[in-house]
Amino acid sequence: MTIMENKEDIHVLLVAFSSQGHINPMLRLAKRLLTSQKNLHVTLATTEIARQRILSSSSSTTTANSVGGIRLEFFSDGLPLDYDRKSNLDHFMHSLSTAGPTNLSSIIQNQHTKFTCVITNPFIPWAADTAAEYGIPCAMLWIQPCALYSIYYRFYNNLNPFPTQTDPDTPVELPGLPLLKTEDLPSFVLPSNPLDSFSKLFDGLFRNMRKFKWVLVNSFDELEKGVIGSMSEIHRVTPVGPLVPPELLGEDRMEDDVGADMWKSDDDCIDWLDKKETGSVIYVSFGSILVLSEQQMQSIAMGLKRSARPFLWVVKRPDYPTGAEKVSFGFLDELKGQGLIVPWCPQIKVLMHPSVGCFLSHCGWNSMSETIAAGVPVIAYPQWTDQPTNAKLIADVWRIGVRVSPNTDGVVTSEEVERCVEEVMGGANSEEFKKNAAELKVAARDAVAEGGSSHRNIKSFMDEIIGHSSNGVAI
Repeated sequence: MTIMENKEDIHVLLVAFSSQGHINPMLRLAKRLLTSQKNLHVTLATTEIARQRILSSSSSTTTANSVGGIRLEFFSDGLPLDYDRKSNLDHFMHSLSTAGPTNLSSIIQNQHTKFTCVITNPFIPWAADTAAEYGIPCAMLWIQPCALYSIYYRFYNNLNPFPTQTDPDTPVELPGLPLLKTEDLPSFVLPSNPLDSFSKLFDGLFRNMRKFKWVLVNSFDELEKGVIGSMSEIHRVTPVGPLVPPELLGEDRMEDDVGADMWKSDDDCIDWLDKKETGSVIYVSFGSILVLSEQQMQSIAMGLKRSARPFLWVVKRPDYPTGAEKVSFGFLDELKGQGLIVPWCPQIKVLMHPSVGCFLSHCGWNSMSETIAAGVPVIAYPQWTDQPTNAKLIADVWRIGVRVSPNTDGVVTSEEVERCVEEVMGGANSEEFKKNAAELKVAARDAVAEGGSSHRNIKSFMDEIIGHSSNGVAI
């Protein structure tokens, strides 16, 4: 990436929600900004709960207060470190929004020179108000595809009809997207959404997007051209992705990846993959947060058994903190010899491994961005939030895989899992899925390469910041 020169130092503050799926895109955006601009200083601020996990990451460029040249600051979310945030999510979000602004202000006040720009993400919208108090312009990094941004923006601003309590099956028709049924929509816009805190947060965010001068998106033009174009008419977005590890994009000249892996990986699985035939292995993972029910686990297990294909399955559950041998599900014993079950794995190495033929995934956007960059076909098994929409894009827009279909009771059966495995690995459309995935892999690399769409967008973003800063003009 070309490095631009500027006489004065530029200081940018990124503020991230304390989860791996939010921190890693922020860190990778920070790295791209640093690589594109001399005299740039970047600070990432997140809550104390993430300190130990970030600083214990495997990156060789991590120190006591920085990672990959990015300065780290931590602030309190108003709760004790041992508080169970996952089980009390609504209370946690309320505490963060109450304590966060004051604590973030302290970081800004303690900076020796003024920040030129603040970049926050959707779960910390109040950072824009804090930045405004100090006369600092604010950008938002949207960490999901532009399709989700379009859906939320139109929903919370009442621009299009959506399902309601009285008509829960209303289909949604939006520019640049296929017709969306209820099962294709993100859970936060549905009448059945159980998390009131997120509805309130997004309602306040999307009704007040004027607070943000820029909306950066972890996507790229060639992936979502129609949606990006349609949003330019109502609220412009700037794709800067995919924000994934550099090795996925063939960028060997870049320094070590700055992403933080919040759990220790089982690297022995790579040796196991080395012994498998090209394109033969099903990789199964549902991310760092989601925990499947025993019924879901059993249907996947039996579906994999019926397929008789080798698999690598990440089974992360609280009842076996030290290894897969602690798994309490007896039915997994029936899979011995066919596949490998691990508590965590180096996902990037796995996706890039030639023996991996498809990814059975919950379709979280970080995983899907990595999968697209790796050129791997997908079996979509979405659960909530953005995942149903991502699954729709995978199966019906990008055509890089299939989506599981629950039965009339809402259960994904083992027969359905087996059907999807066979369709992606060796069915009539399997070659089309491979071809489309390979083409998107090339498009992702082209987007971030010198002169590519995301490369140009990052350059334009930095030019705007530098131009206004150099002229002493409020943005």
